[in-house]
Amino acid sequence: MNSLLITDPIYRQTALTVLAIIFISGFIVYFNRKKNFYFISAWSSIKSWIIAGPLLFILFSFGNSVTQVFLILIAIFGAKSFFQIMGMYHRSYFVVLAYAGIVGLGLCAYFENVVIYNQMPMILLGFCCFVPLLRNNYKRMIQYICITLLSFIFLGWSFMHLGLILNLENGIYQILYLIVLTEFCDNTNIAISRYFKSARLFPRIDPRRTLGSTLASVTMTLILAGAMRWLLPDQSDKYWYTAGLIASLGGLWGDLTMTVVRRDAGVKIVGPFILGRGDFLQRMDRLIFVAPIYYYTMNYWIK
Repeated sequence: MNSLLITDPIYRQTALTVLAIIFISGFIVYFNRKKNFYFISAWSSIKSWIIAGPLLFILFSFGNSVTQVFLILIAIFGAKSFFQIMGMYHRSYFVVLAYAGIVGLGLCAYFENVVIYNQMPMILLGFCCFVPLLRNNYKRMIQYICITLLSFIFLGWSFMHLGLILNLENGIYQILYLIVLTEFCDNTNIAISRYFKSARLFPRIDPRRTLGSTLASVTMTLILAGAMRWLLPDQSDKYWYTAGLIASLGGLWGDLTMTVVRRDAGVKIVGPFILGRGDFLQRMDRLIFVAPIYYYTMNYWIK
């Protein structure tokens, strides 16, 4: 799948369908954006995808190699944001090790070496443990090593499972499928939460989401998963239904996890601000659990 995908009728259908969903959703939310905070927040996110969506489809159309490089760069930017949030971006030894580890994950994914891929966290730990010795320093080194590993596992090992998904049948289509579902579920949850007066799920972590809005957004995401199941190599009910649950619940889990990190560190946005809302990390956090769960679930069924 290294030729230009723009010539593939399935890819064109996918691009037109997804972009139509983005623009129609944007049209609806735009005219309701002044009603309340929730529509404002949803519009901010959709606005960014009105720009990013077409660019993403153009980029993915160049095939697996370009997409793999793109995933590596996004993972590195995400790790950079994480280090900035945790206040240790200036610790260049650890930052460079994390970046190098992410590149290593990308190479493992590209050459389909899952064994070394899964050994990379241990390999990185070994290199991190050399840093205190090389610097002849012990102060805060346990803290630095732990944060480096956490950054690498979340934004490297977990997120870069998208690179492994890329090697599956119709891998690029499956990645697009997951991106669409996770974004749709998150924005829907926020936009409709005002209309569901049920209990807040995690009021101290994210007071916007209610139990009712979460259940409603998961239901609508499952409907969308079924409607777009042509992107899956197997269109049977168990595949699209499971993919929809993983994207919606796993995406919520990842988003809340990074919210915990931000709130604990007292930092909301770091690095470049993306049109609409948030930084690189806020655009990718919903995939940090979705990618590995989806990959291993699909691999289990394929076998």
